[in-house]
Amino acid sequence: MTILVILLLLLLLLMASIPVAIAILVLGLLVGFIFSSFPLHRVMGEIFWSASTDFLLLAIPLFVLLGEILLRAGIAKRTYSALDKWLSWLPGGLMHANIGTAAMFAATSGSSVATAATISTVALPQARRYGYREGFFAGTIAAGGTLGILIPPSINLIVYGFLTNTSIPQLFMAGIVPGVLLAIVFMLVILAICLVKPDMGGGQRSATWTERFASLKDLLPVLFIFAVVIGSIYAGWATPTESAALGVIASVVLALRYKAVNGGFIKEVMEGTMRTTAMIMLILISANYLNFVLDAVGMAEMLKQFVTHLGLSPMKTLLVIIAMYVVLGLFVETLSLMVITVPIVTPVVISSGFDPVWFGILLILLIEMALITPPVGLNLYVVQGVRQQGNISEVMVGSLPFVIGIFIMIGVLVVYPDLALVLAKMV
Repeated sequence: MTILVILLLLLLLLMASIPVAIAILVLGLLVGFIFSSFPLHRVMGEIFWSASTDFLLLAIPLFVLLGEILLRAGIAKRTYSALDKWLSWLPGGLMHANIGTAAMFAATSGSSVATAATISTVALPQARRYGYREGFFAGTIAAGGTLGILIPPSINLIVYGFLTNTSIPQLFMAGIVPGVLLAIVFMLVILAICLVKPDMGGGQRSATWTERFASLKDLLPVLFIFAVVIGSIYAGWATPTESAALGVIASVVLALRYKAVNGGFIKEVMEGTMRTTAMIMLILISANYLNFVLDAVGMAEMLKQFVTHLGLSPMKTLLVIIAMYVVLGLFVETLSLMVITVPIVTPVVISSGFDPVWFGILLILLIEMALITPPVGLNLYVVQGVRQQGNISEVMVGSLPFVIGIFIMIGVLVVYPDLALVLAKMV
C-alpha cells in the first residue's frame, strides 16, 4: 500500500506540471510527513549540502562544458561532413551519417539532448536539400541522440554510479561495446527499411576515395577527445572527474585551433553549461533527499519483501523490472525516472544475483527507449524544436523502428551479459 501511495503522489505531482526538481522535493516532504513519526525534514539542509559537495558530481558540469565547447566550435559539423562522404553510398544515404555522427559526438558530449540538438542543427538542412522524408530522417536523429548517454563519457552513467556507489570507470568501459553495437543496429534498421521502401532513403551519393581520405582529418578531433577522456581513465592517470577536466582543456585547445573562441563563443558556452548543470544538480539534490526519506521509511526493504513474496525467479524478476521501466518511461522524464527508481530497484536486482555494472548498462538502454517514446520522449521534442515545421507526430512515427532496435539490443544484453562486462573487468 505504501508503494502505491508514493507512486500515486509522484504521478499527481508530475501531472500538475510542477518542475521536476520541485516535484521530487515535495514528494520527499510528503512521504516523510505521512509515513514517518520523525521530523525528517529537519535534516534537509545536511542532505543538500552533502549531496552538492560530492567530488564525483564535479564531473557533470565539466562534461556539459566539454560538449558545449565542441558544439560551438563547429566540430560536429566537420564530423558530419566527413561521415557523409564515407556512409552516404549506403541505402538510406545521409541517415547513416546521422547515426555515425551521433555515435562519435556521444563520445564527447555525455548528453543525449546535446547530441540530438547538435546533429539536428547540422543534418536537417541537408535532408531538405536532398529530398528526404523528414519524419523518418528526424527519427534517425532522435534515435542516434540516445547514444549520447550510453557511449562514454555519459552523464547518466555518472548519476547511476553516484546513486548506487558503482565504479564509474567500470561503467564507462562497460558502455563502449553495447554503444557501438546499438549504433550498428540502428544502421541496420535504416538499411532494412530503405531496402524494403527505397523511397524512404532519399538519394544515394558517393564521394571519391581521395575525398574520403582527405576528410579523415575532420574525425581526428572527436577521436582525440575520446582518447584523452577514456584513455586517461583506463590508464589509471585520472579519475572520471579529472578526465572531464582534461577533456575540457583538450576541447579548448581544439576550439583555439579552429579559431572559434571569441566573446560570443564564451558567453554561449557558459550560459549553456550553467543552464544544463543547474537543471541536473537541482534534480540530483532533491532526489538525494527523497532517497534518504524512502530509505528512512523502509521503502527498499518493502519492495524486496514484495518481490520475494511473489516467488519469481531472478530472470522473471528482471523481466518485471524491464516492463516497469518501459511503462514508466512513457510518462516520466528520463533523469527523474533514474534518480527516483534506481536506489529502490538496484538492491532488488543485486539481491537477485545480477551484476550492478551490467544492470547500469541495461538501465541506460531502457532510458534510451524512454527518450524516443511518446508522449514524454525528450529527444522527439528536441529534434522537432530544431526542425520548426511539420508535426511532431511525424518524428514520433519515424523513431518507432528504432524502439524495436533498442528492444533487440536489450534482449542481446540479457542473453550475453559479457558484452557489457568484458571491458569493465579490465579496469
